[in-house]
Amino acid sequence: MEPSPDRRPRRDRATGTGASAPEPGRPPAPPRPHRVTARGDADQHVPREPGRGHRRSRTSVPTRPGTTVGRRRRGGAGTGPRPAGTRAGDDPALDGAGDPPDRPTRRHAALASLLLAAAASATLLVTGLPGTPPPRSGPADRPLTADEAERVAALRVTNGRDLRAGVRVTVGAGRDRIDLLGWVDWARPLLYLDVGGPGAGTDRGLVQATAAALLVRPAPAALPTPARPPLVPPPDRWRLREPPAGRGLAAVRDLLLGLGADRLDPVARDGRWLRRESLAGIPVDVLRAPLAAPSGDPRPTLWLDRDARLHRLAGRLPDGTPVTVDLERADRPAPHPVDALGGRAGQPRPLTDDEADRLAGLPARLRRAGGAAVTVAAPLDPSTTLHGVGTLSWSTRSAYLTVTDDDTGRRTLRRAGPDGVAHAQPSPDGPGTPPLPTPGGLLSAAARPPIDALDRLVETALRAGTRPPDRPALRIRADATAGRAVDVIEVPGGLRWWLDRAGLPHRLELRTPENVWIHLTLTLTPSLTPSAPKRADSRKVGPSVAE
Repeated sequence: MEPSPDRRPRRDRATGTGASAPEPGRPPAPPRPHRVTARGDADQHVPREPGRGHRRSRTSVPTRPGTTVGRRRRGGAGTGPRPAGTRAGDDPALDGAGDPPDRPTRRHAALASLLLAAAASATLLVTGLPGTPPPRSGPADRPLTADEAERVAALRVTNGRDLRAGVRVTVGAGRDRIDLLGWVDWARPLLYLDVGGPGAGTDRGLVQATAAALLVRPAPAALPTPARPPLVPPPDRWRLREPPAGRGLAAVRDLLLGLGADRLDPVARDGRWLRRESLAGIPVDVLRAPLAAPSGDPRPTLWLDRDARLHRLAGRLPDGTPVTVDLERADRPAPHPVDALGGRAGQPRPLTDDEADRLAGLPARLRRAGGAAVTVAAPLDPSTTLHGVGTLSWSTRSAYLTVTDDDTGRRTLRRAGPDGVAHAQPSPDGPGTPPLPTPGGLLSAAARPPIDALDRLVETALRAGTRPPDRPALRIRADATAGRAVDVIEVPGGLRWWLDRAGLPHRLELRTPENVWIHLTLTLTPSLTPSAPKRADSRKVGPSVAE
């Protein structure tokens, strides 16, 4: 009888041979269940091994491999005979040599997760340490793009259009460090700072400077840490200084005022882009590029925002001292210049008809007034700051003053008249006001042409009583003094009259070759003239106006 299809001999898939017939006396093995693999063909389950449970059949779908690689299988019930010509352990299907490699166990996966977590924690720890720089974005240290170069070229014009800014400057380091805090006004231009720090020395105190002059108000007992200076500066004790060019206050003044301009700088493409940062919440590009402002560093480091506004500069002064400048662009009040720098800024314009009439009638009013008590404030040069008191007469064209040098304490008597100015030294313990009667030594001293700016100012004041200015004048601004509203009117030759609405003078100012203003404060006293010494005692002469 033909065997049924279910009883046809099967080939052993591991050895390629047919299945062996059952041994005599042993019952036939029960039929094994069929399973369809992913490839669609029939496969068979491996019989149970003693002590090892079931072994899964091989399919094309990966399964967990056996764990008996290289071990010899032991015979037992249901294992069947070995194929002829083979030895125990030689069949790869029996010893697992042909199985795929082991997969990672759960223990391996847990260990890998722990390692990854440890690495991530170490990275967070390092990046979070104090002083660790933030990660940089973009390539480091590359050439400037066209947009970045144009922003550097527009930097100084942008400052000029913003008019002014708060500044914080650090010069040097350690015990030699100087700290400066205040404002820079590029529109005037003007610099107004409080100077402190361990290295400030004799510069400690207030500073005001223009491009041509630098004034200091020393404060040796001031706190080491500078504070914002008062917006309206103190009126007294200002000294003219001329520090060495390229060093100290002069170098800082030149650098800060030089950061403003009225036209674009040439575009320089030899700069470098370093990184991006954030200052006070404002994103900036950190660049190293040439700058037209006076500096000892050919390519300072600039913190520049997208609108070409500078927020920080780091470089060196011409003498090699490191300097850092921080601009606080939201802090931008208009600082008040001291009188020696011309006082408050104004908007000069031609005189109206009424103002021109008041100026033209000034000589007649001065002659009718007769005379005035005067006080003097005159920072003449870095080594000479004068103040004085006295009298002046337009009726006799004469003046008589006692002048004291603030730096040396030396006093000088000065007598001015139509023929010139005479000087004499009084006794060291003499009064601070002009003594009466006039000392004979001063009366006999030879009159000479003016020898300094104060002599010229007194001579100009006397001459004003004879004729009005013959050239066009300008109204600089409105102001106030001694409780009176005045118009500040500048006439050619660097002379300014402070005239009230009645046309009477209250101050006369003169610009010196050192680009500072010295002034006479006038208190009109018709009966007080130097030609009548019996009526002019020292009790009537002294400071007349407290501004």
